[in-house]
Amino acid sequence: MLIGLGISLVCALGALVAAAGVVAMAFPGRPEPWLPLLLRRAATMFAWAAVSVYSLGFFAVLHSEWEFGEGASSVPARACLDDFAPHTIEGLSHHRSSYLPLRFDCVREDSSVYAADSSYVWMNWASVSFALSAAGLAIGAGYATELRARKAAASS
Repeated sequence: MLIGLGISLVCALGALVAAAGVVAMAFPGRPEPWLPLLLRRAATMFAWAAVSVYSLGFFAVLHSEWEFGEGASSVPARACLDDFAPHTIEGLSHHRSSYLPLRFDCVREDSSVYAADSSYVWMNWASVSFALSAAGLAIGAGYATELRARKAAASS
C-alpha cells in the first residue's frame, strides 16, 4: 500500500511541476509560439493528475485483494466487512474486483451486490476526466502547431 501511495505522490508532484509550467506562461518572456507550448504543458499536467488518481485507486483495490485469504478473519474480504452494519454483510458469499474500472464489490448469497468502498466512483470519474482533458489538450496543441505551419506556408 505504501508503494501505491508513493507512486501517487510522485505523480501528484509531477502534476504540480507541470502546473507551475502552465502558470509560468503568464509571465513576460514566455517562449514563442506560446499557445502550443501552453497546451502541451496543460496536457502534461492533466496526464500526471490522471495517473496519480488512478494509481491511488489501483493500489487500494490491490491491497484489498492481498488482504483476502491472509490470516485469521480474512475470509470474506476485510473490505466487505469493515464499517458495515450487520444486516448489510449478512449472507456474504464472495467478492469481485476490477482494475478497469476500479471497484471492489461484495456479493451476497442471493446475488445482490454492494460496493466495499464508495470512493472508487470519484476515482474513476476523476481519472477519466483528467485523461480525456489531457488528450483533448494534446490534440489542441497539435492542431495549433499545424495551423501555425499552414499560416506560415500561406504567407510565404
